[in-house]
Amino acid sequence: MATNKQPGKWRKRTLAVRGGTLRTPFQETSEALFMTSGYAYEAAEEAEARFKGEIGGFQYSRFGNPTVAMFEERMALLEGAPVARATATGMAAVSAVFLSSLKTGDHVVAAKAMFGSCLHVVEQILPRFGINYTLVDGTDPAAWEAAMRPETRLLFMETPSNPTLSLVDIAAVAKIAHNGGARLAVDNAFASPALQRPMEFGADIVIHSSTKYIDGQGRALGGVILCHEDFLNDHLQVFLRNTGPSISPFNAWLHLKSLETLDLRMKQHCENALAVAEFLGRQKKVTRVLYPFLPDHPQHNLAKAQMDGGGGVVTFEIAGGKAAVFRLANALKLIDISNNLGDSKSLLTHPETTTHAKLSPEARAELGITAGTMRISVGLEDADDLCEDLEQALKVA
Repeated sequence: MATNKQPGKWRKRTLAVRGGTLRTPFQETSEALFMTSGYAYEAAEEAEARFKGEIGGFQYSRFGNPTVAMFEERMALLEGAPVARATATGMAAVSAVFLSSLKTGDHVVAAKAMFGSCLHVVEQILPRFGINYTLVDGTDPAAWEAAMRPETRLLFMETPSNPTLSLVDIAAVAKIAHNGGARLAVDNAFASPALQRPMEFGADIVIHSSTKYIDGQGRALGGVILCHEDFLNDHLQVFLRNTGPSISPFNAWLHLKSLETLDLRMKQHCENALAVAEFLGRQKKVTRVLYPFLPDHPQHNLAKAQMDGGGGVVTFEIAGGKAAVFRLANALKLIDISNNLGDSKSLLTHPETTTHAKLSPEARAELGITAGTMRISVGLEDADDLCEDLEQALKVA
């Protein structure tokens, strides 16, 4: 199979279209989809050499697949990472990072503001294996510093966070991690590599739910782990090979093809989201609007420093609690009610009753999630249509 020429000289948008492409002797222009579980060998000696690692080549699609390899290589090029490995879901990627690298007695520091399933892994699953944790206010570098212990091995954050869009200073926390002999892992799903590349600020590991903006059209599940060679070789590779959280070649192919339009889509998501955020900020019934690129966002300057755009998610709040939120949601005619995000279609989520329902009321309150909090994943429709839909729904609420 032939590979692309001189990818190191290409700019990001070109890499998103052509990076990592492998072509068969048929010279197809669209990346090939290899729907196979196994591979044949010319001779028994070749099979032995592949399994010994003496020669390259694929052995079994749980270990590697040409379509998946193209997706991994393109993601690595876009994130500026040495290597990438794809998984079946974003949570498979998060779990693999933790469970492959930590052991009994180790300690994790994580930002409190994180997706509910990530919090479950940290609070409920890791302690079963004797792995301790400390949750901190991610916006406060001093809190990260104070939480460090000699046995701390991993720091974990998502920035912007779900759903309150709080940001963490990646460079500051990376320095704290490295001074303490630990690695920093960043969940970059809300921004995507089109808007934020955490390794440029010192992160060691970047995690994506490629289900979100990488796919971009609400079609297929997937996850990606991007890291350095030592983490892959010492921890991740053997874990993935033997536990099997593999992405299907078909899903990898969908996400690979979606990368071709990632930069263009994220620009429009950001433009639409800013328009919706500004519109909501003018509405009397809206008591709070959170969007990183609004000047009144508490971390606006940090957002501008480490992101190329504000992203496609807007969080806002209205008075009246759950009843008012449900009236608004049920009155929408264009925007869908869904717990997903990153779709080309705009989606409204009520975190208290869906994505963060399993948190205690006290935990939600600490994160700033109230009964009146709503998250909009702003899609690619006309922004004026979205604002008009919200306007008529607010009248009902």
